[in-house]
Amino acid sequence: MGITIAVGEGRISAIEVNFEHGFVMKRVAYYPGSFDPLTNGHVDVLLQALALCDEVVVAIGIHPGKEPMFSFAERAELIRRIVAGQGEAEAARVRVESFDNLVVHAARDAGANILVRGLRDGTDLDYEMQMAGMNGVMAPDIKTVFFPASPQVRAITATLVRQVARMGGDVAPFVPPPVLEALRAKVGA
Repeated sequence: MGITIAVGEGRISAIEVNFEHGFVMKRVAYYPGSFDPLTNGHVDVLLQALALCDEVVVAIGIHPGKEPMFSFAERAELIRRIVAGQGEAEAARVRVESFDNLVVHAARDAGANILVRGLRDGTDLDYEMQMAGMNGVMAPDIKTVFFPASPQVRAITATLVRQVARMGGDVAPFVPPPVLEALRAKVGA
């Protein structure tokens, strides 16, 4: 019986209240990806995570060997704009950060206890199950949760969005309006 508050790096990372076999723990989800650019599929998974978690950290991976279409600052700003459009209460539950290390280490540093992964198809599931297994060994306290993509966004990938945009195609059905504007400004589409 008692109350435990865990503080990590100046933030409360988990709250547990245990009175006679009951507990409440803050569910902090870590949603890693490149988000280059943020697609309607990413937004779909983010909204599903917000439905189950108290807070979601959208974590933009920074890879020194890759040249992204959008800088970290541009991606972070686009994500914040999209989240703000979901309402003040939802926006207050989302943080945007960068990471350049192992996802489980970054998740732990962010105070997360859940890793969020979106699944489009069986190929994604096979890959994500391998990653979940490895992450589970390295960080058994952080659980991986899979969210299936909604049917209307299942085919969307950021790679295809970039390719279609660079070739002058219409990507409006695949990205939120602020991302569409940013893509048009970037490639003149």
